Amino acid sequence: METKINNLISEYQKGKADRRDFLKKLTLLAGSTAAAMAIMPLLENNTLSAAEKKKKIKDVVGNFMTYPIEKGEMKAYLAHPAKGKKFPGVIVIQEIFGLNEHIRDVTRRMAGEGFLALAPDALSPLGGTPEDTTNARGMMGQLDSVQTTKNFVAAVKYLKSHPLSNGKVGCTGFCWGGAMTNQVAVHSPDLDAAVPYYGSQPKAEDVPKIKAPLLMHYAENDQRINAGIEAYEKALKENHKEFQSFIYPGTGHGFNNDSAPQRYHAEAAQLAWSRTIAFFREKLR
Repeated sequence: METKINNLISEYQKGKADRRDFLKKLTLLAGSTAAAMAIMPLLENNTLSAAEKKKKIKDVVGNFMTYPIEKGEMKAYLAHPAKGKKFPGVIVIQEIFGLNEHIRDVTRRMAGEGFLALAPDALSPLGGTPEDTTNARGMMGQLDSVQTTKNFVAAVKYLKSHPLSNGKVGCTGFCWGGAMTNQVAVHSPDLDAAVPYYGSQPKAEDVPKIKAPLLMHYAENDQRINAGIEAYEKALKENHKEFQSFIYPGTGHGFNNDSAPQRYHAEAAQLAWSRTIAFFREKLR
C-alpha cells in the first residue's frame, strides 16, 4: 500500500496527473478523505529545497531550561518558532539513550513546524543526561518508573500554562519514549493528542483512562513491540477510543532515528513524520 501511494505521489509531482484525479486516487488508496489529507504534508515537505528546510530550523529558538515537578525540577530542552505569539504544545520524549543531540534536533524540527516543543530529560533525577551519553542507557534503568511517569505528566501541565502556548498539548516519543507517550496518555486526562513511535503498550485495564486521540507508528520487523498491538487495539476499540495505527513495511525498530544509519529508513520516517504533523495540526489547533 505504501509503495502504491508513493508511486502515485511521484506521478503527481512529475505532472502526470491533475490535482482532482490525484486526490481521488489518493483517497481510495488511503481509505478516507481524512487519511488522504494527512498525507498531503508529505508533498509540501518534498517540494521544499534544502535551503528552505534549513531555514525552517533556523527560524527556531531553542534553549535548555527547567520546569517544576513533584520533587524539584526537571531539566529539558524547549524550542519554538522565532516569530509568533501562541503555539500548540508538543512534548518530545527521548529514546533510552537520554536527551541527546538527535532528540534536540527532533525538537527543533517540531518547532520548525509551528509548535512549542518541549523535550524533558528523563535523567534529571540523576543529574541529567551526561555530556558523554555512553552510560545514559544504564542510568535509565535506575529511574523509578512511577515517579518518571509523573515527571512527564507534569510537562503537560507546564506546556498548557506556558505564555507561548495556545493551551493545547500533544505528546510524541520514540522507543522508550513511545512507551512513555502511551503512559502519559493513560495518566494525563488533559492531554489532547498522542503519537507513540514503536512504543510498548499500556495494560488493557488502563486503556479506559485514555482521553487523547492516538496515532501509532510501528516498524514491520519489531517482534517484541508488535506482540502487544492486537491486545492494545482490541482494548481501544472496546472502550471506543479514537486511534489510527500504521505499520511501515521494510522497517525495523528505531526507523525514525536518522543519527543511526543501521536503523534509519528515510521513506518511512518521512511519511510517519508527515502524518504526525498533520495529526497534531488537526488535534491541537
